[in-house]
Amino acid sequence: MSSSSNIVVESCDVDSEEGVKLHTRIFKPRDEEQVRHDGDLVIVLVHPFSLLGGCQALLRGIASGLACKGFKAVTFDTRGAGKSTGRATLTGFAEVKDVIAVCRWVSQNLGAHRILLVGSSAGAPIAGSAVEQVEQVVGYVSLGYPFGLMASVLFGRHHKAILSSPKPKLFVMGTQDGFTSVSQLKKKLKSAAGRTETHLLEGVSHFQMEGPEYDSQMTDVICNFISSL
Repeated sequence: MSSSSNIVVESCDVDSEEGVKLHTRIFKPRDEEQVRHDGDLVIVLVHPFSLLGGCQALLRGIASGLACKGFKAVTFDTRGAGKSTGRATLTGFAEVKDVIAVCRWVSQNLGAHRILLVGSSAGAPIAGSAVEQVEQVVGYVSLGYPFGLMASVLFGRHHKAILSSPKPKLFVMGTQDGFTSVSQLKKKLKSAAGRTETHLLEGVSHFQMEGPEYDSQMTDVICNFISSL
């Protein structure tokens, strides 16, 4: 267990399918009284593409920021990433099982009646495919969903799951995202079911937005979305 002045970080292993063990971290306010009145909501964050070095450490800034604001936030390494066992896959379909496993663990062990799923970069299509498979998920935030043509070769089969979900969705993207253009994003979201919003960051690139200098802004965007749920 590690901590900063006002948050506590605990770690554990969560069992996924095929005997995979997922290294998981729970970020929460140090003082239980600081947990917000809507404390039955837990945020589960899914990291970028593990085959390009993505791991839960990239989400530490956002998870810490959410804990500072009174939320419980959970990060984990998908199979084959970080300290998790198993092998990473190219298209991310086995990793969807990992997201589902962590969400189930969160609802059973953290008293989460409601879960917000947040996916960063390639973690966005993976998280999106889990949204309708977990009853407790009440909303979804994508940080830089790779909708573009090249990325769709790998992740195109994930698009339908999130676009057809009636649950509230927020797509956050930099206008200079190298994987997806603003017009590609808007075209994709035309077919989306339910409440679908976008939040565009002017002049920001894909990897810039993933960087630590945007963590506090991402935290604020996520918190604003939560307050609308």
